[in-house]
Amino acid sequence: MDLKEIKELIALMDDADLSEIEVEDSERRISLKRAVSAPVATIPAAAVPVVQQESLPVETGSQPAATKGHQITSPIVGTFYTAPSPNTAPYVELNDLVKKGQVICIVEAMKLMNEIEADISGRVVEICVEDGAAVEYGEPLFTIEQA
Repeated sequence: MDLKEIKELIALMDDADLSEIEVEDSERRISLKRAVSAPVATIPAAAVPVVQQESLPVETGSQPAATKGHQITSPIVGTFYTAPSPNTAPYVELNDLVKKGQVICIVEAMKLMNEIEADISGRVVEICVEDGAAVEYGEPLFTIEQA
């Protein structure tokens, strides 16, 4: 099962307002369960390493941030990285100005590095997730104050 199929399952859950879905084939079993506000994917397969999801206290603190500006959320479940490699500078830092389409971070999912781009131009007023943390579908990554 590839990333596209997982995204289709997530969309199916949203469309049908399901809280849980499970798909199994001869090689692996995929179980998606909706958390408080977003689905959580666990992929227990021998060929795919399992990433432990942890509850982040930032989640409750990020709720008021929605009133300060536009939130950029994670389009997939994975691991959040602020830089392309450990030895390089982060894509953006707090108070940086970003342009629409500019790469602002990476979310790694199933060994694929997915570049996340800003969908509006503005100033970074909040980085909602720590570097290297697990993120869920729909989880806020950045708050951007529109310029």
